[in-house]
Amino acid sequence: MSVSALYPGTFDPPTNGHIDLIQRGAKLFDHLIVAVLNNPVKDPLFTVEERVEMLRESTSALGNVSVATFEGLMVEFARQQGAKAVLRGIRAISDYEYEFQMALMNRRLAPEIETVFLQPAGRYSFVSSRMLKEVFSFGGDVSGLVPPNVLKRLRGRIGAS
Repeated sequence: MSVSALYPGTFDPPTNGHIDLIQRGAKLFDHLIVAVLNNPVKDPLFTVEERVEMLRESTSALGNVSVATFEGLMVEFARQQGAKAVLRGIRAISDYEYEFQMALMNRRLAPEIETVFLQPAGRYSFVSSRMLKEVFSFGGDVSGLVPPNVLKRLRGRIGAS
């Protein structure tokens, strides 16, 4: 039996923590679909297309990973993709509370889809896309926290070095 999983998120921008979870998820599941949420309400720095491109570049060596976009309910997209699991990352206790509530709601909406929680590698456990963008916009060094292709795009978008 082949098991597909969905790893949903905004990925604005993708961080090394995201890539760590994608690499580890690719080892756990036969197919991992990285699903980029199209939510213009969040006022993203990068377009959905740019985020998809950055993720495809960063995961190109992983043969069982694909990148897609979705709108609306994540569990409906997971069903459409034939996913049996949803992969979610938890960095801290504050993440757990929100993710636990989301997992319970998802279980109510789609009891056939399991939620799997993974912690990112310790060296990335404090990194969030929002914090990273803020630090970078004030000239902070974020090298080593994002893939090189993402750092290049950040420099082009925000204009900091």
